[in-house]
Amino acid sequence: MGDPVGNGKANGCHNTNGQRMEDLKIAIIGQSNFAAEVLELLLEREHIVVGVFTIADKGNREDVLATTARQHRIPVFKFPAWRRKGVPIPEVLEKYRSVGANLNVLPFCSQFIPMEVIDGASYGSICYHPSILPLHRGASAIAWTLIDGDERAGFTIFWADDGLDTGPILLQKQCPVYSDDTLDTLYKRFLYPEGVTAMGEAVDMIAAGTAPKIPQTEIGASYDPALFREENQYLNLNRRALDIFNFIRGLDSVPGALAIIETEDGAEVPVRLFGASLSARRSLASGKPIHFKGAPSEAYVTKEGIFINGTDDQLVKVKRLKRGNKMIQASQWFEQVDAKPIPLELTEKEQEVETTLRSIWKSILKVEIEGETDFFACGAGSMDVVRLVEEVKDTLEVPVSNETLFMAPAYGEFLQVIVTLLRRADGNREQGIDGDRRSGPGATTTFKHVLLKANKREIRVPTQLFINGHFVDAECGKTLPIVNPSTEQVLCEVAAASKNDVNAAIESADEAFRTVWCASVSARERGQLMYRLADLMEQHKEELATIEAMDSGAVYTLALKTHVGMSIDAWRYYAGWADKIEGTTIPVSPAKPNHVLTFTKREPIGVCALITPWNYPLMMLSWKMAACIAAGNTVVIKPAQVCPLTALKFAELTVRAGFPPGVINIVTGTGSLAGQALADHPLVRKLGFTGSTPIGKRIMTSCAESNIKKCSMELGGKSPLVIFADCDLEKAVRLGMSSVFFNKGENCIAAGRLFVEDRIHDEFVRKVIKGIRTMKIGDPLDRATAHGPQNHLAHLQKLQEYCGIGVKEGATLVYGGRRVPNMKGLFFEPTIFTDVEDHMYIAQEESFGPIMVISKFHASDFDALVARANNTEYGLASGVFTKDLQKAMRFAEKVEAGTVFVNTYNKTDVAAPFGGFKQSGFGKDLGKEALNEYLKTKCVTIEY
Repeated sequence: MGDPVGNGKANGCHNTNGQRMEDLKIAIIGQSNFAAEVLELLLEREHIVVGVFTIADKGNREDVLATTARQHRIPVFKFPAWRRKGVPIPEVLEKYRSVGANLNVLPFCSQFIPMEVIDGASYGSICYHPSILPLHRGASAIAWTLIDGDERAGFTIFWADDGLDTGPILLQKQCPVYSDDTLDTLYKRFLYPEGVTAMGEAVDMIAAGTAPKIPQTEIGASYDPALFREENQYLNLNRRALDIFNFIRGLDSVPGALAIIETEDGAEVPVRLFGASLSARRSLASGKPIHFKGAPSEAYVTKEGIFINGTDDQLVKVKRLKRGNKMIQASQWFEQVDAKPIPLELTEKEQEVETTLRSIWKSILKVEIEGETDFFACGAGSMDVVRLVEEVKDTLEVPVSNETLFMAPAYGEFLQVIVTLLRRADGNREQGIDGDRRSGPGATTTFKHVLLKANKREIRVPTQLFINGHFVDAECGKTLPIVNPSTEQVLCEVAAASKNDVNAAIESADEAFRTVWCASVSARERGQLMYRLADLMEQHKEELATIEAMDSGAVYTLALKTHVGMSIDAWRYYAGWADKIEGTTIPVSPAKPNHVLTFTKREPIGVCALITPWNYPLMMLSWKMAACIAAGNTVVIKPAQVCPLTALKFAELTVRAGFPPGVINIVTGTGSLAGQALADHPLVRKLGFTGSTPIGKRIMTSCAESNIKKCSMELGGKSPLVIFADCDLEKAVRLGMSSVFFNKGENCIAAGRLFVEDRIHDEFVRKVIKGIRTMKIGDPLDRATAHGPQNHLAHLQKLQEYCGIGVKEGATLVYGGRRVPNMKGLFFEPTIFTDVEDHMYIAQEESFGPIMVISKFHASDFDALVARANNTEYGLASGVFTKDLQKAMRFAEKVEAGTVFVNTYNKTDVAAPFGGFKQSGFGKDLGKEALNEYLKTKCVTIEY
């Protein structure tokens, strides 16, 4: 690797015996998240950073490196430039020299740094460069790696000199370039994460006196044109398809390959090309020709995109074009080409709207917002979409939806939509549910209710039992308090059902099943009722999400997207199944000479009871009840004792949807009384339960002893999540956090134990801690909140006990483990345990809270790892993160779990079956399979 440092600049670190003589005093010069992460890594490795030098603020926004340094109380200096007319600025040099740095670290730097600074540190200056030097010297190295079709990419950390990326090499790392790589994928997969780590390694080597200085060879050296100059961004179309493809993907992120489309009227329209791929397609008969300036042949617009011919008669497909600031689908070129942008002249009031809207975008994306800023190109995800839409509706009172953003993802386009909607508005704003409007048979006109005032709404929520289409008091007027976990204040009192109340609901359901539901409502009509109910839920989803946030502590944006959104999806999905439940014909051997026809019928079971948990009140109701109703049954449901309000609001919507009385009944109350009464009743022929394993065992006993009623159980979990070192670490950290902290850990498939390969364990933990520190804990109705309160006090206390046991048994509590101090409400800190051994209580038992339990593993013994993952009585879900498909498939085959996530987590869908093995229960929710839980099979044989 060359001679160690010692020839002039770094030999002061150690004496001849290798003893440390002087600490490094580091100046970090640069900008961006990359530089900020390098700073944090150096501090974690206990290096001394004496100053940070970065770019000047852009408007009111400072570079993240400056923000990070300030958090660590490191002096920050911001210079718009280091030189003036090629000469170092004296006052800038003076400020640099004032910190007394003896090593300069340049992780990412866009400014020209004078040699007086480069050579001003006694140990020299080291730079990060995104290429395998001496190849691709210059500012656009990553792009040229792709443009030139290199098979290897990588980065170099080198000692800066007075040349352009020509200094001696300290270290290099490489990775393969895949055929679908773009600048973004290379950066995220390798150049960024490995680069941060390597900068730390380089500084460690300098401190240890082992850093080499390898002179760069001129063999293979190249200096490529800077692609930030527009003249270098033009695509040469008179080339092979592979060369065209490589050029487009090399500029795919920013700024885009530049080309000129010549229209039929002779106009020249500049466009930028994105999303290229080599195509195996040969026929373009269905395409419409389009001509690019300088191209030897026509390109063609099809429904798949624009196909460009290379000189070798191979094709390149382009998916997206950018014309001006507007991104469009390439397939829509001819539909979009005549669309003229309308100048938006804002009134004084509309300028205030623009200021507010810009601040919302900036708070979410954390970037400066320009007219062409693309919401999704900035890395926004589905939860960011929900947050934006809700903040816009809440702040500006404009009726927008997710689709509004999808159709106008650029800020300028979105602003135009908002202003247009405001101009059309007649002053009327969305109202809450009109509780006096009723429709359908048996509909009641009055009921006792609580008026919830939140989210600029007044929401009327029933507080009585719902039996036979009416809201009624419980026997003797008994009630239970419902507590808002965010404030620990009582929201209201709801009816507490007695055994007689439950019996009345069951008898109502039985009567409806035997009469109106089976005799008068066809399967197709049943589906239509379900669709109508889903539409009502959609119309009032904000009210439902608000109730869910106040009642169960769910973060409002999550409640809107998941708790309510997936509930609506479930009703629509099963509405489609209602008239598609079919039997089969079966060939049998008849007694000749007669003939026999044997066929099966799938029939509803009858009265079904459902008992649902408190973590997803409306969603668990919908998962089970939608399949139950689609199959033709009637139902009595007992929602969770502590958060029944969305179930009662749902009952009101079923009346408005026109469901006959008795088909859907809701009894609120305690599990020991109302739940037990459902399990014991002989008219109930099926019971679906989601909850703890101990309670599930008791319910199964009652189901057997009463009338051997069919049951399905979704019980406890201790789902293992295995993270191998060859994974996409950033994704594994993000989804690993989600696997534990999603819905504040109150998630049946939460990763109860993470197995992290020892090679990445410490970095994984570091990144998780960093992520936790950015999570906002607080009021679930605040759109910026990421972590709300635990559902109820008893559960929070159990989490505290759980953490106490973990500490007592010797696990390392590295973060959290306590109730959030100085905050009203049932808020528990996101928690991390490491050094967890297999025998420990926290390695075996479910917390059902935001507690990450991490164990190390060595990847050499795969079978032992799987055995550890399976060493639990639960088998609900599991997950694995690895780029090795063979490992992933072997894990999926061997793990004992009803759901296996590979390189993702928590990704459920209403069409995918959901349920566990072992003591996590049996039977399925969701998907076609869930219908089987609510159907019985009748076999009919006819001899003729």
